[in-house]
Amino acid sequence: MSETRVPFWRNYRFSLILLASITIGSIVGYVMGKDAVVLQPFAQVFLNLLFTIVVPLVFVTIASSVSSMLDMRRLGKIMGTMFITFLVLSTIAALIALAAFTIFPPAEGFNVPLPEAGNLGQTKIGEAIVKTFTVSDFSEILSRRNMLPLIFFSILIGICASYTCGKDSLISRLLGELSKILMKAVSIIMLYAPIGLGAYFASLVGEFGPELLGAYAKAMAVYYPLCLIFFVTVLPLYAWYAGGREGVRRFWRNILPPTATALGTQSSFASLPSNLEATANIGIPKDIREVAVPVSTAIHMDGSVMGAMLKITFLFGMFGAEFSGVGMYLVAVLVAVAAGLVMSGIPGGGFIAEMLIISLFGFPPEAFAFIAMIAVLIDPPATAINVTTNTTTVMVITRQIEGKDWINKNYADREAA
Repeated sequence: MSETRVPFWRNYRFSLILLASITIGSIVGYVMGKDAVVLQPFAQVFLNLLFTIVVPLVFVTIASSVSSMLDMRRLGKIMGTMFITFLVLSTIAALIALAAFTIFPPAEGFNVPLPEAGNLGQTKIGEAIVKTFTVSDFSEILSRRNMLPLIFFSILIGICASYTCGKDSLISRLLGELSKILMKAVSIIMLYAPIGLGAYFASLVGEFGPELLGAYAKAMAVYYPLCLIFFVTVLPLYAWYAGGREGVRRFWRNILPPTATALGTQSSFASLPSNLEATANIGIPKDIREVAVPVSTAIHMDGSVMGAMLKITFLFGMFGAEFSGVGMYLVAVLVAVAAGLVMSGIPGGGFIAEMLIISLFGFPPEAFAFIAMIAVLIDPPATAINVTTNTTTVMVITRQIEGKDWINKNYADREAA
């Protein structure tokens, strides 16, 4: 028994501590009522620490990651096919989530009337395109309110550093070391998270009552079934496209070990060995699976895409803002895909994606605590979808490279594995 409890505690320790602190804070807020507002300063300290570090963190981690990732270009056809497939499948996941959360809006009927939330939902498609790439002055790029321009600027600097100096140059090593320093700072700040989030939820429940917890329950009542439906319907469709009936059969025969590992460890990387074995048994050629599975584990997370869409629609519902219109939907899809496809490959990417959601849509800083709670609640099913989607994604990539009869040609390779 002890051998199974230790890994579980290690993998879920921080999430359980956060859930416990938020639960305790909610109880305190319910008991204290309006008086719980005295705890707000403890929460604000935590939020201010995060907002202070986000700009240097985004710049350094993205620039460092991009400068080191450029070596992947030599992989040619596999890499090009892989990234196009990632983009297409992540967009499909975002559209499915958008449809689900539009039909069943999370947090609908529960409003938090924060004073800074008056301009939500007014982002136009033209304005969003401009804000995606640029700001009018360099000083503005140093603000967390301009996260997308900061991200693209960081990518540009990373590319230039690689081309002009090389990945082993002094500047590249400096970016790498600064990234480690800032991530360490984030880990230290997060030690205060149980106190900060506990205090914040105490003040929220004290002000708004237990309806706040009901809003989270409603959101989970939509997200969890969505993940299950996605798993049993969409993923077999990918497998069918990749290999027909035989592809679906092999998918179901081999997908349960990676799924169980993802749920049990709450880590995509911990599921990597199991996923490599599953794709080998499915019949994926060695050169494709040993490149595509690790890369997809690092930067392709469709469960996180759907989670980002949940966070966006949840905040719109909570702040009582209208979430409608083609322009708004396109921006939401763009942000969700970026959260699961771009941010997931960056150290601290989940935190960066959440800050991007807040800044781009004009949510007040306090909104971070709301989606931080969502991130904790959805992590197990989101990780399972991240891992299992990558199994079918590698099957689709194989069809694109080897042709639709790959599943028969590589049968011997599967048996040898």
